[in-house]
Amino acid sequence: MNYLSPLEMLYKWEQEKPNEIYLSQPINGVWHNWTWKEVGEEVRKMTAYLQSLDLPKQTKIGILSKNCAHWIMSDLAIMMSGHTSVPLYPNLSADTLNKILIHSETKVLFVGKLDNFSAMQPGIPADIPCITYPHYSEDYPKWDDLTKDISPLTDNVMREEMELATIIYTSGTTGDPKGVMHKFYNFSFATTNAVKALPFSNESFFSYLPLCHIAERLLVMMGSLYTGGKVSFAESLDTFAANLSEASPSVFLGVPRIWTKFQQGILGKLPQKKLNVLLSIPIVSTLIKKKIQKGLGLSKAKNIFTGAAPTPAATIRWFEKLGIKIQEAYAMTENTCYSHVSFKSKIKIGSVGQALPLCDVKLSDQNEILIKHDALMDGYYKDETETNKTIIDGWLHTGDEGAIDENGFLTITGRVKDIFKTSKGKYVAPSPIEMKLSANKNLEQICVVGDGIPQPIVLVVLSERGKAKTKEDLVASLTKTMEVVNPKLDKHEKLHNIVVVAEDWTIENKLLTPTMKIKRNAIEKIYKRNYAAWYEGERITLL
Repeated sequence: MNYLSPLEMLYKWEQEKPNEIYLSQPINGVWHNWTWKEVGEEVRKMTAYLQSLDLPKQTKIGILSKNCAHWIMSDLAIMMSGHTSVPLYPNLSADTLNKILIHSETKVLFVGKLDNFSAMQPGIPADIPCITYPHYSEDYPKWDDLTKDISPLTDNVMREEMELATIIYTSGTTGDPKGVMHKFYNFSFATTNAVKALPFSNESFFSYLPLCHIAERLLVMMGSLYTGGKVSFAESLDTFAANLSEASPSVFLGVPRIWTKFQQGILGKLPQKKLNVLLSIPIVSTLIKKKIQKGLGLSKAKNIFTGAAPTPAATIRWFEKLGIKIQEAYAMTENTCYSHVSFKSKIKIGSVGQALPLCDVKLSDQNEILIKHDALMDGYYKDETETNKTIIDGWLHTGDEGAIDENGFLTITGRVKDIFKTSKGKYVAPSPIEMKLSANKNLEQICVVGDGIPQPIVLVVLSERGKAKTKEDLVASLTKTMEVVNPKLDKHEKLHNIVVVAEDWTIENKLLTPTMKIKRNAIEKIYKRNYAAWYEGERITLL
């Protein structure tokens, strides 16, 4: 089957709906809009400028910015000018940024909306010219100045479907990030088939998760291109709730942490007992649900997704009582974010859904999830060894452990590589245990460990709610959680202690990935020397 490319979709909407708003972005509290025609003109001007640099074909050009209208314009201009994009997380350390820029052989860098550029700037090699965005300008030549006297490209440039479109560096839960290579065909295949299957049509999207990550890039950027939809952006963490409420998208993706924040915000205004009473009264229940949905900005949302990490089933059921049906999804950078999704009419809570069309899935002898379709990565950039470990006989080895029921619903049961061995010689998979513990809303982050000790112990970071508790209340809450969870575990999995660590796990201290996943290896390096002492200590330890 022939699929239209992202550029062909841009050309289509330039012609068919030139005056409809495509990108909408709040800047200092004021919404700025760009129509399809205006976006096309900006992209064509920047394309003409990039072509004037006489760079070799498929030169690597980086994008270092938080989400904004010019991020998407940059990506399209890189495509249109015949080059390859290297999207970068906007919160990288200078050292990691430097490694990626050198490894990818990036020759030009777009620098945009950033919170702490001064800390990152030392990581940019001196010989890489930078272009900065309007509204968020650093001390580099500005987009508007560079394109002011340039005539926009008039031709509709076409790229070969097998050409390298992008190199996406994974956030790396272990070791250095790896550069995942994707050709244009992969975007075309994945988006066209996903849009048709869900189905999407002229949707409105809300962009706040990093566009450099495959999920946001495919769902929001590609989803909007392939449906002729609208993208609204969040301005900042402080304005997130207001921006989402104003945008009221028809499609929304929330990572588990967002759903926890939403839940805590609602319960802060309506305690659970009062909420239960209101939801039990027929007419009042309808009004309360509508008010909560509108307050969150989800009153118009037809598809509400969660992904990136497991969302507790209890959380999904809680939102379902409010009329908010959360659809779990599962995919990864290496398969162009095209794998499994919970269709709105077929949600099985606890499962990440069913395989999308033309996606084959099976389990290995170790129950590792293996994926095969036409949009798997071309490999890791300049890393044939890791590529050959990951794609074997055409099957992508995900590293995730799973189970598939008779209806094709996939459940993630853990990580093949995360399994550890206790001193009793028993293997423990931490992820399912962590999911059970996450029912305690006093906990923000959870890491079950136990390498070299008789039974597993739990390292936790408290949520804001947990930090507000007295010591006595917190110990009682955690003790109760142990009493509830342990009977559900096999003997060798039963938890011996809970340790509340003093330091939060953050992106800045390199204990979380940019997509908010815990870095087990990094956490173990810091705390492992204390496991034996904690094991012999109090059942609940507050550091």
